[in-house]
Amino acid sequence: MSGVLLQYLDMCIAQCASANYGVKIHTETISDDTIKYMITDSEQIHFEIHGGKKLHGAVEVGGSKNGAVVLLSAAMLNTAPTTLYNVPKIEEVYRLLEVLESIGMEAVWEKNSLTLIPPVAYDLKALNIESAKRTRSILMFIGPLLHSLESFSLPHSGGCKLGSRTVRPHFFALEKLGVKIQTKDSSWVVSKGKLAPAEIIMYESSDTATENVIMAASRIPGATTIKYASANYQVQELCFFLEQCGVKIDGIGTTTLVVHGKKSINTAVAYSLSEDPIVAMLYLSVAIVTRSSITITRAPIEFLEKELLTLENMGFRYEVLKRYVSKNKRTKLVDIKTRPSILKAPEDKIHACPYPGLNMDNLPFFAVIATQARGTTLIHDWMYEKRALYLTELDKLGGETILADPHRIYIEGPTVLRPAEIVAPPALRPAVVLLVAMLAANGRSVLRNVYPINRGYDDIIGHLRGLGVEISVL
Repeated sequence: MSGVLLQYLDMCIAQCASANYGVKIHTETISDDTIKYMITDSEQIHFEIHGGKKLHGAVEVGGSKNGAVVLLSAAMLNTAPTTLYNVPKIEEVYRLLEVLESIGMEAVWEKNSLTLIPPVAYDLKALNIESAKRTRSILMFIGPLLHSLESFSLPHSGGCKLGSRTVRPHFFALEKLGVKIQTKDSSWVVSKGKLAPAEIIMYESSDTATENVIMAASRIPGATTIKYASANYQVQELCFFLEQCGVKIDGIGTTTLVVHGKKSINTAVAYSLSEDPIVAMLYLSVAIVTRSSITITRAPIEFLEKELLTLENMGFRYEVLKRYVSKNKRTKLVDIKTRPSILKAPEDKIHACPYPGLNMDNLPFFAVIATQARGTTLIHDWMYEKRALYLTELDKLGGETILADPHRIYIEGPTVLRPAEIVAPPALRPAVVLLVAMLAANGRSVLRNVYPINRGYDDIIGHLRGLGVEISVL
């Protein structure tokens, strides 16, 4: 990179940083040059979409958001460097990196790989509280930090605003291992007593609570049994990673796990994240509502089977072109070719269940899909109190919804979606559902304050443009 170009980039970045644009600047190493600049979006960034067009081409599913955030946490278990490949460049990852770097971790980007170099000791007095408050994933620091600090405090987590999301299942499980947790007004105070392996019955089959317990147990010598554990993709991802670190885990992919913990992990490890089934579902939804034939590559099929079965029963047509394995050697992938389809509402309600059921994060996509299905679709979102309310925003785009209660929404179809200007709700999946609807609406739409979308989708504009979507940043 020439010196002139670097000076020009420096000038542009200085202007962006000094103006009230709400942008954040990140850097990464590339080849032999110094740095590459990356400007990430904030609440003040908006998308302009000219929808109503047939799409074409192929889109590749990238690394998993939920896999990335748990492995960023799990890297703290390792006293040697950890390199992660296929890491999505999303706001949730950036927030966690800001927290990790503030307490002493060194992070080095090389394209989409990320090397994490641990400090001699973590300094939680220097913790970036503002970044920590903007992500619910901060809760997963408890399991790893137990093995580095006798006591510490973490601020209450943020992330999506989806109603009452209790953290008690984390605490019930961790306390069985000898962890003491006090809840203060704005923080959790964590201290460890005598850590020992145990048999743990999970209060609920929570992905993040299961992950927290696995990380805590991984460095407690002996066998910890976890019953009613989540078997979801991000939990399996964590187990695959820990196995590479030398931790034996029985029952991966089932609801009973046995973690054979070891006193320390000091292994320079390199691991490639598996692909994100929620990203794959996004592009399935895009294809369905725009009635387009596109190819979705590297879709993790074992975490999409229930979704595809539900869609088949609604009339969706598709073809599996190829089957292969992810770079982690464990996750099964497929390429999917979608076909324009005439949909009907399902005979039964659509609801999520713990894996291997329909994924809770994929459930909102069925709301926008239902606007194009003949008949009445009932979506039951039993986990979150606010998400169904956010989905009524589809009415502004021509949808016909009836909110039965905080957990159930009826959607009548098919309707002709129309363009509109909407402020994105403060929740990742409902926000991206509105974006999908705008792709089908013939005309100009604006989706404002898109930070929730950028928390979970890497280069969504670039991928959509690759399919022929006319989309830009305002």
